[in-house]
Amino acid sequence: MSLKTQLVSRVAQYVTGEAREAKMRAAAERKRQRDGRMHQAEYFHVAGDPYSHLMLQVLPLLAARYDIAVKPRLAPPPPDWAAPERAKLEDYSRQDAARLAAKAGLRFADPGAQPSAERLAQAEAAFAGILDAPEFATRALEISGALWSGAPLPGGGAAAEAALAEGGARREALGHYLGGMLHYEGEWYWGVDRLHYLERRLRALGAQKAGAPEAFIFVQPDCPQAEAKPGGAAKEVHFYLSFRSPYTYIAAERIRALAAAHGAALKLRFVLPMVMRGLPVPRMKGMYISRDVAREARRMGIPFGKIADPVGTPVERGYAILPMAMEQGAGFEYCQSFLKGVWAEGIDAGSDAGLRQIVERAGLDWSKARTLIGGDHWRAEAEANRAEMMGLGIWGVPSFRVGDVATWGQDRMWIIEDALSE
Repeated sequence: MSLKTQLVSRVAQYVTGEAREAKMRAAAERKRQRDGRMHQAEYFHVAGDPYSHLMLQVLPLLAARYDIAVKPRLAPPPPDWAAPERAKLEDYSRQDAARLAAKAGLRFADPGAQPSAERLAQAEAAFAGILDAPEFATRALEISGALWSGAPLPGGGAAAEAALAEGGARREALGHYLGGMLHYEGEWYWGVDRLHYLERRLRALGAQKAGAPEAFIFVQPDCPQAEAKPGGAAKEVHFYLSFRSPYTYIAAERIRALAAAHGAALKLRFVLPMVMRGLPVPRMKGMYISRDVAREARRMGIPFGKIADPVGTPVERGYAILPMAMEQGAGFEYCQSFLKGVWAEGIDAGSDAGLRQIVERAGLDWSKARTLIGGDHWRAEAEANRAEMMGLGIWGVPSFRVGDVATWGQDRMWIIEDALSE
């Protein structure tokens, strides 16, 4: 491993580490107390974003349980670089939000299409007019409900251009690009999915109100469920993965366990990383992903953070060997060895020494594996997997499919478990 790789790996380990997080949180809390400020989060609402619609439903619960004020901001949809497949993103987000609403006890029905540009503009004007209202969440939910249901929207409001520009600039300055986001003292919490992390932080600061429920507002269910039992008709779990995806890494062991718990066969479907398919992944997005994966990994007890980014040649070298590993029945072991190596152990898969370590601990013969490096024999399969994944309305990993049910994200495995249980 080169000195540069070692240095970058150590820096990544520090940046994503729990010690740095604790240090930054302590500094933020000291400053808040010096300034005499109450706990306050900024909420970025995007009209036409179904995750924002779900967030409006839980903001009153957050305020009722914790001594925290929420300052709402109106923000535009994510920029093109953050939504390279905008139509697919919109369609998938509606479907996903409907599933999430049902699981979390919230309300959202997918109308099958986005609101028209005219209605979005009318809703934005209505939102802009109530940003300073003390009952913002309640009134905003009424507006959002009308927007999604096709009901008449309130007239009047305020000119939305200034509010959108201000909210978008503030969101970018703080380091994000999506809607339905909460920002509190240096950290981002995306939608209902990550709200429990903010709750944990507020509890550690003593901000939980007396008599507030001990249960978090919502936490993704763990998979597999303890009561899961193999049985019934044999099914297949298709696992769309990328060696350059840290979310793939923290999903791998769990999707294997989920498939095993239900007696299903796990099918590995590798695809080229987004950035190697010409889709941009700017630094802002990369930084958020690294920190988000780190906290998810810590919660689940998965080692993470000593990173040797495999983008480019290391991924290609790894994929050149993967078909052989799959043929020998060691495909998952090899995938997990590679993923853990580059995302948790700082192993340089671009070097022969590093890749040999990855290969041999998966039980494979390095002398045979090394002869495959540099070949293009794997590209057709990777492209076929990508085309199938895109055909499902999904363009990112990790994604999963059982029969006709497909979902994207390491925190949506309960959808796959529900499909396996049917």
